[in-house]
Amino acid sequence: MTAVAEASIDLRSLRRVLVVKPSSLGDIIHALPAIHDLKTHFPHLEIRWLANTEWTPILEGNPHLNGIIAFPRSAFRGVIGGWKAWRWLQHLHRDFRPDLVLDLQGLLRSGIISWFSRGTKRVGLSDAREGSSWFHHFQVPVDPTAHAVDRYREVPRVLGAPLASEPVFTLPKGTPIDRPLPDGFIALHPFSRGEGKSLTSDHVNAYCAQAPLPVVVLGRVDPLTRAQLRLPEHCLDLLNSTSIPQLITCLRRATGVISVDSGPMHLAAALQPARTLSIHTWSDPRKVGPYSSESWVLKGSTVAHRQDLSAERCAARAPLDPEVIQALITWTTQIAS
Repeated sequence: MTAVAEASIDLRSLRRVLVVKPSSLGDIIHALPAIHDLKTHFPHLEIRWLANTEWTPILEGNPHLNGIIAFPRSAFRGVIGGWKAWRWLQHLHRDFRPDLVLDLQGLLRSGIISWFSRGTKRVGLSDAREGSSWFHHFQVPVDPTAHAVDRYREVPRVLGAPLASEPVFTLPKGTPIDRPLPDGFIALHPFSRGEGKSLTSDHVNAYCAQAPLPVVVLGRVDPLTRAQLRLPEHCLDLLNSTSIPQLITCLRRATGVISVDSGPMHLAAALQPARTLSIHTWSDPRKVGPYSSESWVLKGSTVAHRQDLSAERCAARAPLDPEVIQALITWTTQIAS
């Protein structure tokens, strides 16, 4: 396996491209600008994106894609899950056999998928893990400490596509909510599947009680935590009740968005960069925070643009404390003015 050189891959002579980026929501959003750059410079390419079934709505209607391949990962669990996956992989290449595969996931699963696609040329990133590089012909050198958006955009750059001056996140418009949204609301996404990233129910109750604007609470939550929520009348509870297109609608209409480090945070930052605040406990906002320099991050009890925080502060663990609520209220007041 070698690094991609100018003579290695000539996209002018290729047509079918498969992007293998099954998950997660945030990672898929981070990869969107790379595909925009690629398709804009090479419009003849027929690009299809393979993603987990639950994330395909984020790609629907994307003008840079010619198709979406749903990867039904949840169907491959259980005793016979491996056999089902094998059968699915055996049929992968029949409808679309790519000239080029871009494995942007860089894990063993995506490497195997890339190989079963029977792509003529398979490209991965230099920071690929779990042995996925065994399935690649070429690698694009990337800085593993760089933000994911910049890492993915190295692929079109190395393949000869000039990059847009700023990343372009092409996202769906969204679909209507079946409940009326309040005017001038803050969208609060307080819970994450990542360990140690979520706000507590006490944090949510305290913020909602003091917020100077109506609050719409979004995302997924377990029954125990939800039972501990005491939301006041000016708050709308949409927990466990919005699809991705409906979530997009809420985030587009919000006056501001407060979210823990999660996929919906990256979605909000792509839609409303200057009005999104991302909460980070142990994660480093330089690498996984909102990409835009206009977005805000909270680390410890400090709210700032990520580029204005020191490397030491970004890398440090910052457990949530009572001062966090006051910091969130102060930011909300500023957004409201």
